[in-house]
Amino acid sequence: MRWLFLLLLVLNVTYYLWHQQAAPLRIKEIAPLSLYKGSQQEIRLLKETGAQAPARRQDECLVVGGVNNADQLDALRQRLLSLDIDTQRVQGQLPGADGLWLKVSADSERLLDDSVLSTLASDFKDLKHKIIFCQGIATAE
Repeated sequence: MRWLFLLLLVLNVTYYLWHQQAAPLRIKEIAPLSLYKGSQQEIRLLKETGAQAPARRQDECLVVGGVNNADQLDALRQRLLSLDIDTQRVQGQLPGADGLWLKVSADSERLLDDSVLSTLASDFKDLKHKIIFCQGIATAE
């Protein structure tokens, strides 16, 4: 029995040494990412490529407002004029909207992006903006 134990011990030590001397597993090499990209070298934002937001139809208008008194509406109009954004006051109520509103001219709509709207919303409490059909909007013209 003693000899069997010594034989198994020698076999285990030999097996251990044999595995230690074997070459370690090679790590698979990965090709550089530049080989996969081809003509597309980097990620580009839509604003960087010159792509425009989806164009709205000609009969749609952007309105901002929703404020409750005329003083706030005048202050909003002055702020927009200081940003070179031309607006006209909407006479009467907009369908489905409370408060007083300003219609942004078509030439100035591109200047009124999300960052400007968020800045204005922090200064004017109930400021909202909507895209509605221009038909039926009465302005001060």
